[in-house]
Amino acid sequence: MLRFYGGKILCGGANADITEGEVWVDGDRISYVGPAKEGPLPSFEREINLKGNLLMPGFKNGHTHSAMTFCRSLADGMPLQDWLFNLIFPLESYLTPEIVYNFSKIALLEYLQAGITANFDMYYHRDAIANASLDYGFRTVICGTNGSVETMEREYEHFNSINPLITMLPSIHAEYTAAPEDWDAIASVIKNHKMPFFTHSSETASEVQGCIERHGMTPTEWFDSLGLYDYGGGGYHCVYMSDRDFAIYKEKGLWMITNPRSNAKLASGIAPLERAIKEGINLAIGTDGPSSNNALSMFGELYAASTLQKLATMDAAAGDAEALILAACTGGARAMNLPDCDSIAVGKKADLIVIDASLPNMQPCGPTVANLVYAGNDRNVKMTMIDGKVLYENGEYTFSEDIPALYETCRGLLEDMLSKYNENKKA
Repeated sequence: MLRFYGGKILCGGANADITEGEVWVDGDRISYVGPAKEGPLPSFEREINLKGNLLMPGFKNGHTHSAMTFCRSLADGMPLQDWLFNLIFPLESYLTPEIVYNFSKIALLEYLQAGITANFDMYYHRDAIANASLDYGFRTVICGTNGSVETMEREYEHFNSINPLITMLPSIHAEYTAAPEDWDAIASVIKNHKMPFFTHSSETASEVQGCIERHGMTPTEWFDSLGLYDYGGGGYHCVYMSDRDFAIYKEKGLWMITNPRSNAKLASGIAPLERAIKEGINLAIGTDGPSSNNALSMFGELYAASTLQKLATMDAAAGDAEALILAACTGGARAMNLPDCDSIAVGKKADLIVIDASLPNMQPCGPTVANLVYAGNDRNVKMTMIDGKVLYENGEYTFSEDIPALYETCRGLLEDMLSKYNENKKA
């Protein structure tokens, strides 16, 4: 058993209240949450005096493409469609399992340093994604993608059985990148298994307009008409949402998974989060991939999510900090179908982070919710625990990895990809 004491606790769940007390961890689960107990205590393998620091649920990265660390800073200054079709998609034609495995590891290192304890990862070579996560003990929800019914069924059975840290949910990249047979296949799988569905949705104005031209409906209306949202799910980005889109999200209990810095960097727009908060729409937060962002920091997303709402509405009270903290921790877990990871409570998974309140950016008020959203950064992450195991503490990773060698391997793989890409362009 492990004991956290002498600090503050943000339990998450129904509210973002910060209290004082202690938390015990037994194996991979939380066994006690409450005030310090009097009298004899159990025997603990380790007792951690928080010294006034904050214990809270880990951040959940609700949308990302981890292995795209390979193209971090390669496509800056390009709008989404140009970025995708003229650089990213051509480069991705050279991807291999080895590339995805190694570049995913770079992202995982960044997640742990940023207090992220789970990610909702959409990318190719999904076995390589799972293997990278398992090597580090990281929790990953993998997005399924285009394919036949048989392929999808086989993948869902595989990824939902290999290890408790790995799960899969149905997904297709986007309306504009899938063929009719893909939609038929995934609709069949969702109906058979009663699973939620996720996809890129309403990210740009041109995407929405194109969908209307093709189907006479917005992306949200189109997905709903196919029965894809009959068992929940949601959309990544959700920047351009009609009144009818909002009504569907509310009626079906769907999740808006916002990616504010990616949408800002690609000049895609600002998602209507303030309206979502006021109307009680389910909200989660993701970083998107490390090419369109380029950082993988939930602190950065929190700041952007709040301040961009203030700017978009010209209302300094918009972008409520408490609602966004809950979206980053509790909301992300629930969107990703990880209800055991959504809060600090007895019986929940011990996916926890410790926020260092002794740094100047938390002073003089300490680790308040406002300070987390407006002043917090990755340097405040003192510890990251997943499944009851400490994976990152005081600037060090606890697992074995030759990190300089990993970086060197990735540089070589990238050079080879770029060489093939440039040769193909000349041809």
